Amino acid sequence: MSQATHLFVATATRRPMREVEGVMAVADRGFEGCRHSRTGSRRQVLLVESETLESFGVAPGQVKENITTRGVRLNELAAGQRLGIGESVLEVTGPCQPCSRMDEIRMGLQQKLHGQRGILCRVVEGGRIRRGDAIQMAPTAVVAPKIGGEL
Repeated sequence: MSQATHLFVATATRRPMREVEGVMAVADRGFEGCRHSRTGSRRQVLLVESETLESFGVAPGQVKENITTRGVRLNELAAGQRLGIGESVLEVTGPCQPCSRMDEIRMGLQQKLHGQRGILCRVVEGGRIRRGDAIQMAPTAVVAPKIGGEL
């Protein structure tokens, strides 16, 4: 079963993430109380696999993810795919490129994490997310084609 094993909120720049048991995901903003929460941003929520963190000897929350996952291959998801987590729905906006701050954790980590730092998402449907919630593929939005003019 795929699940959210850890949840984090960034309270301030260059400070450790604060782990929470539950958080409110706000539509088109991100996690309530998180400094990354911005309307229209493609980085409203960052998901990282616990399996990746373990392989690099990095603790959950250390690479600044909001959700640490287990049992889902995040790198296989494409932009536009949707994930149901708790009461919310997230839409993948793309991969997260590791920044130079990764080298502050351990020199060389930025390069080693290339292609493995997880996925960025925006919140499509807000709702409560709790630690341990299942992660499921959710239906993607279908845009009806225009037939014979304006809708």
